Amino acid sequence: MKHIFGSTREKDEQQRSARFVMMTESPVRQLVMKMAVPTIISMMVTALYNIVDAFFVGHISTEATAGVGVSFAYMTFINAIGFFFGHGSGNFISTALGAKKYHEAEKMAATGFISSMTVGTIAGVVGLFLLSPLSRMMGATPDIVPSSNDYLLFILIGTPFMMSSLTLNNQLRLQGNARYAMVGIATGAVLNIFLDAVFIYGFGMGVMGASLATCISQMVGWAVLLLGTERSGNVHIRFRNFTPTLRSYIDIFNGGMPSLCRHVFVCVSTIMLNRYAAYYAAPGTEASAIAAFAIVSRVMMFAFSLILGIGQGFQPVCGFNYGAGLHERVRQSFIFTTELATIVLIIMSITFAVFAPDIVRVFRSEDAELIKIGTRVLWWQCISFPLIGVSTVTNMMYQTTRKTFIATLLSMGRQGIFFIPTIMILPLFIGFQGVEMTQAIADALTFLLALPFAFQEIKDKKDKKDKKDKKR
Repeated sequence: MKHIFGSTREKDEQQRSARFVMMTESPVRQLVMKMAVPTIISMMVTALYNIVDAFFVGHISTEATAGVGVSFAYMTFINAIGFFFGHGSGNFISTALGAKKYHEAEKMAATGFISSMTVGTIAGVVGLFLLSPLSRMMGATPDIVPSSNDYLLFILIGTPFMMSSLTLNNQLRLQGNARYAMVGIATGAVLNIFLDAVFIYGFGMGVMGASLATCISQMVGWAVLLLGTERSGNVHIRFRNFTPTLRSYIDIFNGGMPSLCRHVFVCVSTIMLNRYAAYYAAPGTEASAIAAFAIVSRVMMFAFSLILGIGQGFQPVCGFNYGAGLHERVRQSFIFTTELATIVLIIMSITFAVFAPDIVRVFRSEDAELIKIGTRVLWWQCISFPLIGVSTVTNMMYQTTRKTFIATLLSMGRQGIFFIPTIMILPLFIGFQGVEMTQAIADALTFLLALPFAFQEIKDKKDKKDKKDKKR
């Protein structure tokens, strides 16, 4: 038995050493793409599930589409906590592995995962007791509340698995095993698409069928990811390594606070968008307005998921090399990732702008008002969408290198610092059009905020390289 455990530890050490060499010596551009391809696939498959989910629900009724759109606010809350523990523990794990502190990485992995599971359990139970008030709080009008409640029911039951699944995914990805992280997320997403059709149409469960499909598929994805942590070379999850100390949570806070703020503001902005869309919409079109924004949000999230995938391929490269003190590799990978993200965004924005009416019509062709509103909203967002590559990758850079204040500031821009004042003020002057324009204006202002920080980081990394060269 001792021989078996010794052999396993030796195999883990060999795998980790090989991964360290790959992360710190491989050509930067190829390495970023190698890390990015699996994350792009997992993000795109997940976003595709959201698109298919909206497609199936959209053909039930406008109210059903709006109900799922309202429930998206709670989904962003799940993302907020899951990414907080995932990025908080994962960024620590990444830099710890870069510094070859393997036991510290194992302790953080257990602490992040178990904490996420615990918070998810509490949130799910509380939400089930407050189902209708939760729907109304998120902006559901009386005719939308039944659909919102139906969708939330199984989402609340699956909350602990959904939260901790995000944590596991980020831990695996940030330790350089993006491929298995992709398998876990993609398995759940593909199963979700299949179960949507079975439950919504086969069993006639409507919106509740979409919720049940999501719950089951997320549990399966969670199990696959947990099994992934047992593979050789990965940081294993062991309850004995659970260390809920103040120091552990400070480390999680430093690495995860930007993600928490970003997703909390997404949650808040989604609620405000639902409420302002209903308030400023023409009488009798409130459900169409909320549904239109919900559809455009899914479409733009599909595009944004590609950028997130590229950025998440950059993060482990950044974390490993930052931990190893290889600042020039960090600088090179940052510049390459930013350029690639911007080019992709330009292409996608042009495509979405040209085909905007057709894209919206796919989801709900029966509602002419929804198509008209959705087309205008999509056009507005395409105008400034190419700018978010700079702000997103810069935010990831500061978060991964654990510069918490700046990373948090940047993460709050797009959906918080700029979005909230804009949606509160602009509609007072130009009515519903102000609601339609809000996200585009917030994206442009976030770009202007991020730009000087991006240039400063490039300069700092170059200065460190020059200083290191002089010492030689």
